[in-house]
Amino acid sequence: MNIEVIPVPGAGAEDVVVAPSGPDEGSAFSGTEDGAIWRISHDGQRIAKVADTGGRPLGIEIDLDGRLLVCDARAGVLRIDTRTGSVERVVAEVAGVPMAFCNNAAIAGDGTVWFTDSSAHYGIDHWRDDFVQDTRTGRLLRLDASGEVEVVIEGLAFANGVALAADESYVAVAETAGRTVVRRWLAGPRAGERDLLATDLPGYPDNIARGSDGLIWVSIASPRDPLVERLQRGPMPLRRAVTRIPMWMQPQPKRTVRALAFDDDGRVVHDVDLPADRYHMVTGVREHDGRLWLGSLHEPAVAVVTL
Repeated sequence: MNIEVIPVPGAGAEDVVVAPSGPDEGSAFSGTEDGAIWRISHDGQRIAKVADTGGRPLGIEIDLDGRLLVCDARAGVLRIDTRTGSVERVVAEVAGVPMAFCNNAAIAGDGTVWFTDSSAHYGIDHWRDDFVQDTRTGRLLRLDASGEVEVVIEGLAFANGVALAADESYVAVAETAGRTVVRRWLAGPRAGERDLLATDLPGYPDNIARGSDGLIWVSIASPRDPLVERLQRGPMPLRRAVTRIPMWMQPQPKRTVRALAFDDDGRVVHDVDLPADRYHMVTGVREHDGRLWLGSLHEPAVAVVTL
């Protein structure tokens, strides 16, 4: 497989979504660390800024009305009209407390939004602190059509990507620090139960998404680091001390371009593992009609792989 790198005018095109229909059909959208939201043509030849969140956009989805639903790490859950650039704040706080780290979402057929708040203690600028300290304060939340927000799962190890099964029988959420994908059953005889769709992943999962192929695609931001995992099991004073030393002395993510696809039984259907010489730290993944769109927390670009 070859990887095509498409530069965008901003660093950290963290996630990507592809419009399945409507006037933007086939176009991809991504957000960069300066707050900009970009439209990228199907062939990657045309890129245009459509909005600015004023924060740090991460997970990005398309809602039932064709608007973008953006999880902004600083501003919360937003809706964006790509025609006018207008930005509507939907959720900024939960039970009167501002979210610290809004991260990723998935939208059900009835408009219900499932989204994550990665940490109760650390925001986007200090994500390493939460990761190494393993605070396990991440949450999966549910926003219903009436605007009510419910906390569905607490105690997650850096809650990150969210995806729904094709039949919406379950919602899946990535635990980055735990290297797992947690599943909460929503329908059927197991409704209300919780298990793992994937465990002992080869690296740290970031955003996840259900592709047009019906599979749950999981981005791997960095391979497993035994040193980090030893630190996570150490006493909390040690974990805190490590996150206070100079950045260059702290464990660093390893370069990789990798994404895995799982079926509903947790079987690996695809394992896309490519050289990381031109692109790295894949934090967003979206399969659409046999093409895999990738985003990165650091790269000023998105990438495309033809499966």
